[in-house]
Amino acid sequence: MVFSHRIAALAAVVAIPLGIAATSFALTDNPESPKVPAKVELDSGSPTPTPTRPTPTPSDAVVSRPPVTDGSASDDDDDDRGEVGDDG
Repeated sequence: MVFSHRIAALAAVVAIPLGIAATSFALTDNPESPKVPAKVELDSGSPTPTPTRPTPTPSDAVVSRPPVTDGSASDDDDDDRGEVGDDG
């Protein structure tokens, strides 16, 4: 009797995931591959654009560094409550 319970448990451990996998595979959608047009035509009536120098992107722009100072004008730390020389 113990042997039949072990076989039933083993069958359930194997059969349930296989059933889930088979159901998932059966229900998946098979999308069609995209259709590519055989010929692409460009609008030939428009004039060709004149090449212009592109504006620099923010990563290309050069920005000078701010001056180095001992204190910050926008010091918003809460650790300075009127005490001189105490950094925390």
